Amino acid sequence: MQKIARHALTLGISLAVAATASAADFADMEPINLRLAHVVNEQDGFHIAAEKFQELVAERTEGAVTVEIFPNASLGDERTLLEGMQIGTVDMGVITNGPVANFVEEMAVFELPFLFPSPEAAYEVLDGPIGQELLDKLAEVNLKGLAYAERGFRNLTNSERAVTTPDDIDGLRIRVMENPVYVDTFRELGANAVPMAWTEALTAMQQGTIDGQENPVNVIHSFKLDETQSHMTLSRHTYAPAIFVMGMPIWNQLPEAAQEVLETSAQDAAEHERRMNAEMEAEQLAELREAGMQIVDEPDMAAFQQAVAPVYEQYGEQFGDYLPRIQEALK
Repeated sequence: MQKIARHALTLGISLAVAATASAADFADMEPINLRLAHVVNEQDGFHIAAEKFQELVAERTEGAVTVEIFPNASLGDERTLLEGMQIGTVDMGVITNGPVANFVEEMAVFELPFLFPSPEAAYEVLDGPIGQELLDKLAEVNLKGLAYAERGFRNLTNSERAVTTPDDIDGLRIRVMENPVYVDTFRELGANAVPMAWTEALTAMQQGTIDGQENPVNVIHSFKLDETQSHMTLSRHTYAPAIFVMGMPIWNQLPEAAQEVLETSAQDAAEHERRMNAEMEAEQLAELREAGMQIVDEPDMAAFQQAVAPVYEQYGEQFGDYLPRIQEALK
């Protein structure tokens, strides 16, 4: 009941904020076109979120603010995009949480393995006070966090063998995001963890210079990883948010009414993408199986959780009080 009430309150606030920005606020506004970039293709959840955001912003500003979407890393990898936002050469993007955590270290608390038991548990934290505090911290590095979309629960794929326990990972060359928590998690699992940008990883899988990678089902499906990866394990080892993020240089130029619309529209687009991801996952798994991918549905989760215990010992105090606060919120 408490959860329902909280969501109702969030919806009410969302509608109220949207209502404060009326057509009159944009009648005399100089038109603004925002360039929103991401690194994945048009079938991916990031693009679904970006298109919904584009639609809502145009509608709510009476066309005074438009959004142009640049997919497929056409403006650079995620670190490059974030650096561009800081200096004003890129306006905004939908960016995986891992690279964002390279700019605000505390954001990496969400990357701790097996932290969230379900998507709903993650949403409660991300959409609540803890998530908002961390979005606000991005201002310290000249970025503006708008809302949490999702990359989703991440799963392991590889081209070598079925993985049901950590022992099966031993020695596999696994691409991970350029984020120390991911690197250390997979090293504890016995992998040769190879941090690299996603654009490089695609080539490395094709050339066989890495054995595998880890990503949510929607990424594995949209990038046709079954063509290079014969095995998948539904490890759900990490829930990865994604962030609607802007550069402060462009944010500070916007009138308050436009800022309100962008924040509300980002949250609504993020929630739309979450729903779409949930609806699509079963169908995507079926298609991957049909394409010949061997999928381990029930790995030894207790063994995996035990193997990554040193990651919590290493990082437990690094994120200030965020980890205990999240753990308390999840009780």
